[in-house]
Amino acid sequence: MKLRELKIEDAPLMLEWMHDESVVQSLKTDFSKKTIDDCIAFIKAAADHTENLHLAIADETDTYMGTVSLKHIANDSAEFGISIRSCAMGKGFAACAMEEILKEGFEQYHLENIFWCVDPENIRAVRFYDKNGYERTEPIDEAQGYTEEEKERFLWYNVKHHG
Repeated sequence: MKLRELKIEDAPLMLEWMHDESVVQSLKTDFSKKTIDDCIAFIKAAADHTENLHLAIADETDTYMGTVSLKHIANDSAEFGISIRSCAMGKGFAACAMEEILKEGFEQYHLENIFWCVDPENIRAVRFYDKNGYERTEPIDEAQGYTEEEKERFLWYNVKHHG
């Protein structure tokens, strides 16, 4: 597994997970109406790492397996995000990608705090974060784009830099 820049060729496999109900059913964004053009636009925008870092998760043959992100990078803080194709689930891609992007956020972007949230109905994700030892926290003040109801309902996680 490796992280790399997103490529236009990744767009069809990105669209695959966006239209896979088993992947997106408990995500905040409605991906069902996304098109190949939306994926291409996202990939092109991802080349600018100023506010967001979006990287492809690729296997040993460089095939796109998902996207891992640090969003809203500002004030020593960022929000983590990850989406994995269903064929890559349970194979260690998410754990490796998460470890790598957290490391990059702390070492390359000098972040002090990386947080994320998950819908409690997303059992697979909650189990993954809990199994991997990520601690739950209160909603984060820096979180952007969440209603007060979502801040209260979602489960929040936070990793602080120790170094």
